[in-house]
Amino acid sequence: MFNVEIYNGNREEKYQLVVKQLKALLEGEKNAIANLANASALLNQFLDRINWVGFYLVEDGELVLGPFQGLPACVRIPFGRGVCGTAASKQETVRVEDVHLFPGHIACDAASQSEIVVPIIKNGTLIGVLDIDSPEKNRFDEIDQKYLQIFTETLVEYL
Repeated sequence: MFNVEIYNGNREEKYQLVVKQLKALLEGEKNAIANLANASALLNQFLDRINWVGFYLVEDGELVLGPFQGLPACVRIPFGRGVCGTAASKQETVRVEDVHLFPGHIACDAASQSEIVVPIIKNGTLIGVLDIDSPEKNRFDEIDQKYLQIFTETLVEYL
C-alpha cells in the first residue's frame, strides 16, 4: 500500500525520496502501463504548481498519449512538433519558461504556461517522453531537470 510521505529537507533531498518511492512502488511489477500510471500519479502528488503530468509513448514514428494525470490531452504528437515532439526528436530534455514563446507549441491545456519534457530512452532507443506542465511561467529549473531525468532513468528499469 502506498502512503503519502511528508517530504522534508531541501528540494534535492525531496527528489531523492520520491525516486526511492518510485522504486518501492514499481518493484516486482512488470506491466509497463501500470508502472507508467503509478509513476504519473506519484509525480502528481509530489510536485506542486503543476496542472498536467504524464507520458507520451513512441508508436509508429510519433508520440501517442499514455498514462497521465490532468485534463484530457492531445492524443498524437509528431516528432519535431511542440515541446514533446522536439524533446523526442532531439532525445534531450527541453525546459520551456513560457510555452507561448515556444515555436510550434501545442496548446492542449490553455492554463499551461511552462513545461518540461524528458525523453525516456531504454537500451539506446527512445520509447517515450515524460511531460509536465505548469500554470506558472518559469516553474521548472535545473534541479527539476536533474531529478526528473534521474526519475525517468529509474523508471526505465521497470518498463
